Amino acid sequence: MIRQLSNQLINQIAAGEVIERPASVVKELVENSLDAGADEITIDLGRGGVGQIKVRDNGCGITRADLPLALARHATSKIANLDDLESVVSMGFRGEAMSSITSVSHLTLTSCAQGESEGWMISGDAGEWREQPSPHPEGTTVEMRDLFFNVPARRKFLRTEKTEFKQIETLLKRIALSLFGTEFRLTHNGKQVFHWRSAKNNSQQNTRLREVCGQAFVDNAFAIEHEAVGLHLSGWVAQPTFSRSQADMQYFYVNNRPVRDKVIAHAVRQAFGDVLYHGRHPAFVLFLKLDPKLVDVNVHPAKAEVRFRDSRLVHDFIYRTLHKALAELRPGDGSTEASSGFVDMLPGRVQESPSNNQVPPAGTFQYQASQQRSIPLNVRENQSLYQKLYSVGSYSPSVSDRGELSASRLNTEMVSEHDDIPPLGYALAQLHGLFVLAQNKEGLIIVDMHAAHERITYERLKTMYDKEGKLRCQPLLIPMSLSVSPREIELAEQHSDFFLKLGFEVALGGPESLIVRQIPVILHGADVETLVRDVLSDITSDGFSNRIETAINEVLSSMACHGSVRANRKLTVPEMDMLLRQMEVTENSGQCNHGRPTWVQLSVDRLDKLFQRGQ
Repeated sequence: MIRQLSNQLINQIAAGEVIERPASVVKELVENSLDAGADEITIDLGRGGVGQIKVRDNGCGITRADLPLALARHATSKIANLDDLESVVSMGFRGEAMSSITSVSHLTLTSCAQGESEGWMISGDAGEWREQPSPHPEGTTVEMRDLFFNVPARRKFLRTEKTEFKQIETLLKRIALSLFGTEFRLTHNGKQVFHWRSAKNNSQQNTRLREVCGQAFVDNAFAIEHEAVGLHLSGWVAQPTFSRSQADMQYFYVNNRPVRDKVIAHAVRQAFGDVLYHGRHPAFVLFLKLDPKLVDVNVHPAKAEVRFRDSRLVHDFIYRTLHKALAELRPGDGSTEASSGFVDMLPGRVQESPSNNQVPPAGTFQYQASQQRSIPLNVRENQSLYQKLYSVGSYSPSVSDRGELSASRLNTEMVSEHDDIPPLGYALAQLHGLFVLAQNKEGLIIVDMHAAHERITYERLKTMYDKEGKLRCQPLLIPMSLSVSPREIELAEQHSDFFLKLGFEVALGGPESLIVRQIPVILHGADVETLVRDVLSDITSDGFSNRIETAINEVLSSMACHGSVRANRKLTVPEMDMLLRQMEVTENSGQCNHGRPTWVQLSVDRLDKLFQRGQ
């Protein structure tokens, strides 16, 4: 027997999609306040939000006639037709939040609309509402009590008060970073947790960034801004040496809406792929702006996900922008000041420490391009390595081909003492055959010579590959047959040019098989079958794949590792200076190919503290 569901049950089912926990309620209420034009929002919580959530704003308010509609299902002032839905610019628009909240809690809504002399309050639950006049300044207050009081099964799934509160705090941080002009105040159980004032100038904007992300992020971040193909990306990115063990400091916004998106996540991971230690995560606050018609925000009940009309375009734009910004970082662009415990720090991580490097103010994004310095060099490039790299057959570099530093091959004309001191200074000595010690304007530079030369060699090999356009290929003596699905055969045929460009010849072998006839020479010995299958899987799920490029880079990285100056290799002072000069002009020179830092700075102030000078 088919029954028509009651409105109460319909709303409770909808609440299961929209209202997962107290943080979900806060999100919906704060977004409504923002859509009402509020620039002052106060959130009062009781018992982690389970007992009470009160959100008060100074927005445009709601008229008395519209108060009941504000609680009705699928009632909204933000869209009226399909055209509005295809170009949503408001935070909320579905008209489900308030009705869902009222179905699982006791709710009171008080509001005074612009131009009205008095406010009105509506309260109750389960559709039984009472209206009465209520003093209230212009704006709206929504108070919710006893979340899931009538759905005990849902209440059992809530976490501890502390955990639920932390979820709300994290949510508000995410919202506050996209709205510097809005003031936020949060109290919990009667105690003020934070008060983030409206950021009207550059100094206040930096204060907001520090309050939300911490001083260490501000000290280690640089600003970016780039616009192309109708897309605009801006924000702050922490240097790779400031990485995290978790992805807990990643804030990405599409048209000021906090989102999670696998295309964006993949583009960011790819951009950081060459500079982060395995298992580490980058930190960033990034804003992507584009025509609202090019992004669908109506793909998730809680509006936490989006779908791009041209996901490949968005992916490549984000990847290239971040990759270029990271590649152009050079010594001298930012601080790499080591903390007192720098000897014991994890690879790829810098502890919190004072620094003079300040993030440019929000709203005035300045691209931090490297400053090239004129240092007279006469470096003879290793031409034989290029020839061997593209020759047929496997290649194992000999001692003479490894690009090792030597006085005869790395000639340099020393600059006079009256010239400006370069960012990494001048070499003083070599320590235990592992480190180069140098002096610059700030103090002492310590360089891991193998890691630094490994990066230099790796970037040189990549440049050779890029100039050639593609690696030389070799036919397989016995073609490789792969059993695949009809869908994968279709994808392989559609993307045959993509495979061929990267050195693979993939042909149809039968109704459910593919034949690999040739591969790039540099991937000789690789697991070709798994690589091709993974590429097809990526294309199926994402529409594109960078696995082949990643595999090639891994081979180049391995060659660079084995071809770089080794431990206990004695270097002369000119050789050490040459290494420093090469680091200053090499992309990503702050990290080796595995994401470990290649150098650290100990300022004179830091050294004074270590030896308690002046105390």
